Amino acid sequence: MSRPRLIGHTGALLALALCALAPRLSHAVPSFARQTGQDCAACHVGAYGPQLTPFGIKFKLGGYTDGNGQRSVPLSGMAVASFTRTGKAQDAPPADGYKTNNNTALDEASLFVAGKLADQLGAFVQVTYDGIAKKTAIDQADVRFAHATSWNGKDLVLGVSVNNNPGVQDPFNSSPVWSFPYASSALGFSGAETGTLINGALEQRVVGASAYAFLDNHWYAELGTYKALSPRGQSLLGLGRDEDPGRIPGAAYWRFAWFNDRKRDNWSVGLFGLNAGLQPGRSPGAPSNRYQDVGIDGQYQFLGTRDHIFTLQGSFVRERQRRYDLVSAGEADNLTGHLRELKLNASYHFAQTWGLTLGHFRTTGDADATLYGGMAGNKPDTRGQVLQLDWTPWGKEDSWAAPWANLRLGAQYTWYSRYNGARSNYDGAGRNASDNNTLFLFAWTSF
Repeated sequence: MSRPRLIGHTGALLALALCALAPRLSHAVPSFARQTGQDCAACHVGAYGPQLTPFGIKFKLGGYTDGNGQRSVPLSGMAVASFTRTGKAQDAPPADGYKTNNNTALDEASLFVAGKLADQLGAFVQVTYDGIAKKTAIDQADVRFAHATSWNGKDLVLGVSVNNNPGVQDPFNSSPVWSFPYASSALGFSGAETGTLINGALEQRVVGASAYAFLDNHWYAELGTYKALSPRGQSLLGLGRDEDPGRIPGAAYWRFAWFNDRKRDNWSVGLFGLNAGLQPGRSPGAPSNRYQDVGIDGQYQFLGTRDHIFTLQGSFVRERQRRYDLVSAGEADNLTGHLRELKLNASYHFAQTWGLTLGHFRTTGDADATLYGGMAGNKPDTRGQVLQLDWTPWGKEDSWAAPWANLRLGAQYTWYSRYNGARSNYDGAGRNASDNNTLFLFAWTSF
């Protein structure tokens, strides 16, 4: 279960605790294949995984309701197991019950309600047992109503999504929530320690609604708003209260994109943003931290042959912070600051079975001696690369026990050229960025 990158009162923008990063293997569930009568490769690149084809994009925008006319039960399950090794042992175990290095784990086991619930109404709701934290909680959730009509002779899909993570409803894999890597280690190091608000900081702890339109199979626009779940509500959903983001006086999410499906290939380019205020103490009249995230993203997919598929994706997010609460609490020096996140990746899949993906990530931020104290140069600057090789033997139309049997075996290596502001001795205790290099071997299955 992916847990939030908290930007709040304690811990501030040291948002992404590395031991809390878990796989985000979602949206590739066999109940969708059983409902549509299509093999998994029709919706997903590599036959399995969150990366959507044009057919998968339109299925999601249509409210998960398209089908082959036969009744099916919208239930699926998933399990992920892994082995993690870091370049140098960590100073302390990354989680209770684990070693400082060379850890084997059942990362998660999930149950999904995924598919058509009624005419024009569908859902993707995930409940996950977190094998690292040993708890069960609500995970990603997206319930949507979609209506197909026309406007000026052009096809038009109008929809409403109720969800628990800004961006989880987005149909494009270049946006932060669904970007590569789709799986990452919960017991090693996976990207920057500090992240922007839109990159998972609010997931599962908010509820929101957005309205969207998809015009002429090209233009996509969406506007929504979010509020934080109460601490009691978070506890009832199994999330606990320790990572409560606080009260959200106001949060607005927006998205605009152009999509062009030319059958042989397709591409998209878009803008997205999240404006939110977080009041960590939840006290009326108390100061809030304000975040303004604006991003640009794009994707190109070549699907011209069944055996050879190429994808290029990229995104850049700039976050402007107004740290009223942090400054008043003595947890930041500067009232205004910025974070910037860049992600680029390229993938190749052969015969929807063998996959190779190379990604680059970079996070930079303005210096702040209190907020980023303990980091070299008082900056959160981190950059590195991710290489993944994977094998997906099933998931095609002629696969064994299709579409019930699905399996992906993967080897992922993340290496760092900079971590928390420096290449070497970034923590002042002799630890280098390369010491955090992480080998992640995983097995992922769903039914």
